[in-house]
Amino acid sequence: MLYKAYEIQRSLLNASSAWASMMADVLNDPRLPFSGFGPNQTMASALDVFAHATAPRGKPAFGIRTVHVDGQTHAVHETTVMGRPFCDLKRFTHDGLPDGAPRLLLVAPMSGHYATLLRGTVERLLERAEVYVTDWADAKYVPLAEGHFDLDDYIDYLIAFLEHIGPEAHMMAVCQPSVPAFAATAVMGAQKHPCRPLTLTMMGGPIDTRESPTAVNDHAIAKPYVWFKHNVITTVPENYPGAGRQVYPGFVQLTSFMSMNLGSHMMSHYKLFQHMVQGAEESAEATKRFYDEYRSVCDLPAEFYLQTVDVVFQRHALPQGELVHRGSAVDLAAITDTAILCIEGEKDDISGIGQTRAALKVTPNLPEAMKQYYLAEEVGHYGIFNGSRWRKKVAPVVEAWMARHGTRTDMTGKKGGKLTAVQ
Repeated sequence: MLYKAYEIQRSLLNASSAWASMMADVLNDPRLPFSGFGPNQTMASALDVFAHATAPRGKPAFGIRTVHVDGQTHAVHETTVMGRPFCDLKRFTHDGLPDGAPRLLLVAPMSGHYATLLRGTVERLLERAEVYVTDWADAKYVPLAEGHFDLDDYIDYLIAFLEHIGPEAHMMAVCQPSVPAFAATAVMGAQKHPCRPLTLTMMGGPIDTRESPTAVNDHAIAKPYVWFKHNVITTVPENYPGAGRQVYPGFVQLTSFMSMNLGSHMMSHYKLFQHMVQGAEESAEATKRFYDEYRSVCDLPAEFYLQTVDVVFQRHALPQGELVHRGSAVDLAAITDTAILCIEGEKDDISGIGQTRAALKVTPNLPEAMKQYYLAEEVGHYGIFNGSRWRKKVAPVVEAWMARHGTRTDMTGKKGGKLTAVQ
């Protein structure tokens, strides 16, 4: 019933959005007397804001055409190098990269938004590294015949992607995937897997949500596991390829996030209206671009979502040494030669201070010289990986960390192939 009710509401809003957009265009038509002035401009702006807020949205494109490095402009090449039912592995590179440039697996969140939420992250990292991105699928488009997807599968996917990229690669996880990326590193470390990452950077991730719990964390523990199973999980309707699949719908996630900061979102839209009335097109377009991405959401496989609630937020299995992958315990002590960088935002209201840093406490066999913590001052959750502070403050820390740990010394004391240092 939940999905059907949403589909009905979406159909009504789509029609309303189209009507509002059409009327805004009419009021802005220069052939009409007084268009763009006085009450007409105010009404057109209000209709435009409404049309944008209620417009249907699909999966955005990365759309990274060029990258600017040291005063030079280079064309960006985007390819899909590996395909799985629930995720494609995308590769971004450009001709300006030197031979031996760092290869980085950027693990995007599987949390209701598309991987394009990290567009700004990719653009900045691409200046100095060959970047691979996990492009997670919208579960409602994955046929039921493809099977289920849970935390075990997530870890397996990351290992397979690192194997495809090859030895001497780096990995960076943004927010939610910090847990499976951390676990995958431990699994590969225990196996002495040749493709285990040189470095693992975790940004605003819920490694141990008992540290500085936020409203998001409180919500996840306020109700028992069965409540989530019976109240937020629904079945994909017949008009989608994934008909019959149990999912946590993206629209539920979006509603939850919007409601947590409803006042801020309302103020943002009021400012958007003001900018449009004043003719501040650049500011208005910036706000629209943000919400185009923010409102583009996808469904999550129910088994993955429910397992994450249980394992990550309610039982804290990973930091307590109780996480199991394919029947075997995930031993964080097996991480001995993957350098770990933990990054947190001072004003993060999703992953509190200390939750990511906890990873440094539970890796007893990793030398202290291979651990680093960075607190981004005056930065919220999204500012860690996007925006001016990310580009100017945080990204250089990541690049320096990869450069510092660009080789691996094996058990015989020989060094692996050296990667080009990032300046």
